[in-house]
Amino acid sequence: MSQRDIEFSVGIFVLIGILALGYLSIQLGGLDLFGNSSYKIGAKFSSVTGLRSGASIEMAGVKVGWVDKIALDGEEALVTMRINDSVELSHDSIASIRTKGILGDKYIRLSQGGSDKIIKPGGLIRETEPPIDIEKLLGEFIYGKVK
Repeated sequence: MSQRDIEFSVGIFVLIGILALGYLSIQLGGLDLFGNSSYKIGAKFSSVTGLRSGASIEMAGVKVGWVDKIALDGEEALVTMRINDSVELSHDSIASIRTKGILGDKYIRLSQGGSDKIIKPGGLIRETEPPIDIEKLLGEFIYGKVK
């Protein structure tokens, strides 16, 4: 093998390594370069403590979208979500803010309702449940206010 062939082989090997690292970075970073089609819907919560933009949205344990934006709307928090086109939510669906594990990240869990009416893109989920406030719950338990 000549010196040129060795350098060419090393160059190809390095290029493959760089492409593999780029692919892993994109996959682990959760970037969507190929435009997974989705639509926007909103939900109003009394509190979104700990929820961040980019948080996952799950239904039956399967990721079906992500949190696009969180903004204040009057006295409530308006969460704009991106939901995969393959998922249709009924008019009486419920959005709940949950925690993965005891100290994990916050995410939104969607529960499908029984209505035949479907929420259209740009629509609003009316039934929401804010995250559980552990500190408040412990305080009430310690001071005997829990029933």
